[in-house]
Amino acid sequence: MLPPVWGQGNQLVERGTWNPHHATLPPRQLAAPLPLKTTRRQARHRDRFFSLPLSPLLPAAPKDRPFHATSPPRPAPPRYGGDLCSLRNHAAVAGPRPPPPAGSLVLKQYLRTIRIHLRMVIGLLAFENNQGLWNGGYYSQFFGIGGVMLTVAILCLSTGYFGGIGAPFAPYFWPYLDQFPKKKERQRPVRVYMDGCFDLMHYGHANALRQAKLLGDQLVVGVVSDEEIVANKGPPVLSMEERLTLVSGLKWVDEVIPNAPYEITEEFMNTLFNKYSIDYIIHGDDPCLLPDGTDAYALAKKAGRYKQIKRTEGVSSTDIVGRILQTFKHKDGVNDNAGAESSDQMKSQLSNFLPTSRRIMQFSNGQAPSPGARVVYIDGAFDLFHAGHVEILRSARQLGDFLLVGVHDDQGIRERRGCRPIMHLHERTLSVLACRYVDEVIIGAPREVSRDMITTFNISLVVHGTVAEGSSAVEVDPYALPKSMGIFQTVTSPKTITSVSVATRIIDNHEAYKKRNLKKKASEDKYYAQKEFVSGD
Repeated sequence: MLPPVWGQGNQLVERGTWNPHHATLPPRQLAAPLPLKTTRRQARHRDRFFSLPLSPLLPAAPKDRPFHATSPPRPAPPRYGGDLCSLRNHAAVAGPRPPPPAGSLVLKQYLRTIRIHLRMVIGLLAFENNQGLWNGGYYSQFFGIGGVMLTVAILCLSTGYFGGIGAPFAPYFWPYLDQFPKKKERQRPVRVYMDGCFDLMHYGHANALRQAKLLGDQLVVGVVSDEEIVANKGPPVLSMEERLTLVSGLKWVDEVIPNAPYEITEEFMNTLFNKYSIDYIIHGDDPCLLPDGTDAYALAKKAGRYKQIKRTEGVSSTDIVGRILQTFKHKDGVNDNAGAESSDQMKSQLSNFLPTSRRIMQFSNGQAPSPGARVVYIDGAFDLFHAGHVEILRSARQLGDFLLVGVHDDQGIRERRGCRPIMHLHERTLSVLACRYVDEVIIGAPREVSRDMITTFNISLVVHGTVAEGSSAVEVDPYALPKSMGIFQTVTSPKTITSVSVATRIIDNHEAYKKRNLKKKASEDKYYAQKEFVSGD
């Protein structure tokens, strides 16, 4: 025998045996005495009864006849009898619920739901005073002050008092929750990998890493070991330590893997995926072939974890080595007039870089110093950007909040050195902008630091390293004014490497690098002959 339940008009209803044609009993009259004790089965039905949700969107039952599933809807606005059981009967026989109201009607519906709950609580209290149902009745444990508190708790949870604006009677609204905006789940960052020799670091390397970073959230860079470079290309110009310093100094690099293999083998690919959590392997659109003619990234492409970027035109390590070999015929040819003429000829033949404002914007931070920031200024040629440049820029950046770098023009460098720089002004500007310690660059900065420059850029400190090249003994001190103002500081250069020393390494091994360039130049000429437009830079 299932526990009795009260229906519309106080009609007696037995759960599971209810018939809409039952006769209506007189108001406020019990048909049978309620048991004083509650069995387990009764308690289970009682708990299930009170845990079922109520829907405020159902039509009200007619007042003049028993509720029936086929009864026509009332034209009047929906109203309820005020007691919990009648609401439960409506929910039991109603059909599919319409979707929740949208827009400004949602708040109005929530307020209507609150009023219904309050009427239910008031009805229960009135029924307690008139009938004494709580004095040993069937639902004695759930009525009284405890029942009121439970009802208020359900009211608050269902209407979102403790969670902002919530949906009333959430179980009925679960199918429609996808219509509300959801907070985006935090996902693991996409990690991409790109490797290279990065010998004679230039703006082409930096632009490739910039494009690779755009394909993910974190960029991991592998620096190929010296042994792998010798086996596949020829002797490297820079050591592993110098190349690691250059790569780590780029603003787009998050992590560096030293001594990476030249070929993406299956073992190393599994190491990238499992140990370093790499999602994609990146390389340029130019072919990377092994000595046997096979593709170094064949396995990554087969695994579907390979992405391609656009190669930066106009510069390469092979191109730079060719410029150096044409500029300096021997080690002592740095101040030779023939070297200068050769440099002019070299520039017109080998410099294919086409500077654009868009490229400079891609490399620039695009931020001005904040009010009250300590602006530090350092200038130089920054030719053949090397590890010594990175270290001195890092030391200068630690002295202030904003690092402003002045890059001298080609003509001024030629007058001091006796030959043009290997890299022209715009190439050197991009190399400096790519450094993570640099905030802004003055393109073609004057040699002498003037008062107007200090005022215009609000310079707080002018620094200069202990290692310099191309200076003349009879030259006027370009830092005389900042020294007189007390804003000049000499910084000890962490490394003694210079652009001339890097060029000297190539001149000393002229034959080896000449042979290396002949082999690389043949593959590059083939690439340019078959080159097609690649979008997505």
